[in-house]
Amino acid sequence: MALKIALIGTGSVSRNNYAPYLAGQHDVELGLYNRTHETALQAGEEFGATVFDSLEAVAQWNPAAAMVLTSEMVHYELGMQLIGLGIRRIFWEKPLVAMNGQAHVTEDDFARGKAMLDLARQRGCETAMIFNYRFFEQTLAAKRIAAERNFGPVINVAGLVHYACWSHCIDLIHHFAGAVAEITALSGASQHTASVVNIEAADVVAALRMENGATGTLIGTAGMQWQHPLYELIFTFKNGRIHMRDLDGTLEILDGSSQLHESLSMVRHTARWDQYADSFKKSLGAYLDSLRNGEPPPVSGLDGLRELQVEAALRRSIAQKRPVTVEQEFPLI
Repeated sequence: MALKIALIGTGSVSRNNYAPYLAGQHDVELGLYNRTHETALQAGEEFGATVFDSLEAVAQWNPAAAMVLTSEMVHYELGMQLIGLGIRRIFWEKPLVAMNGQAHVTEDDFARGKAMLDLARQRGCETAMIFNYRFFEQTLAAKRIAAERNFGPVINVAGLVHYACWSHCIDLIHHFAGAVAEITALSGASQHTASVVNIEAADVVAALRMENGATGTLIGTAGMQWQHPLYELIFTFKNGRIHMRDLDGTLEILDGSSQLHESLSMVRHTARWDQYADSFKKSLGAYLDSLRNGEPPPVSGLDGLRELQVEAALRRSIAQKRPVTVEQEFPLI
């Protein structure tokens, strides 16, 4: 039986990273909806997909899953409509909700995201997220090495992140180190502009305490040059350290047992955008396998809400000039 997958939004990310992969799957039947119907018709012709002129028509098609691939500023609006129409599974691009854009997540965005997932649970709708940075080769290698060499728990995290990668890197911190328990944050005094991704925002810096007792620091900025590494994350474990750098950067490993300093690099003709495109294939493949096998999604909607939880706590800490106890002040459930 074919898996009916509806793409809500046919912009560049949808047409470059979702539709080509999904259209190439032997058991996927692709459906498309876009508010600008002509854009959807063009994509439908390109990918051999069924095109719908309303969300109601999408729901009547009865897809196995709908993927919300629009601007993050309308994720909430469309998600609530799809849940209300009885869609069984919804998959979101990152971040889950950001009414003012990905560099300006607010406490209200967390509240909206929580209300949306609450409604999904009430209606029996399964929710999922992309967070494809979990599927970069260096991320997969880092996870494998930490497990195989018994590095133990994370005891410290340090991150320097461009806002274009911000929600992904917060998710990676959760992925490696678990939940954040407390945040103390400050905002920079001036704005920086990243014209490539149309982001203008002040820097933020946060001190973190994780639920497992680990500590960390995290800097977000739009001021980093686009040709430089867009993120650097250092995870210090009890028995080792792993340094992750950019989408295609060198992975550095310090092994406490062997006393070795190792580097793993991509072959040099592999660009960061090759890695980026490949990570979508792996992430979408894992999600499709979960549908085929009747299993939970590899990255849940709750993971998306957990990312917003950190951002909401960070903004409150900046506004009120105090530490914020994350789960107490922004409970997930």
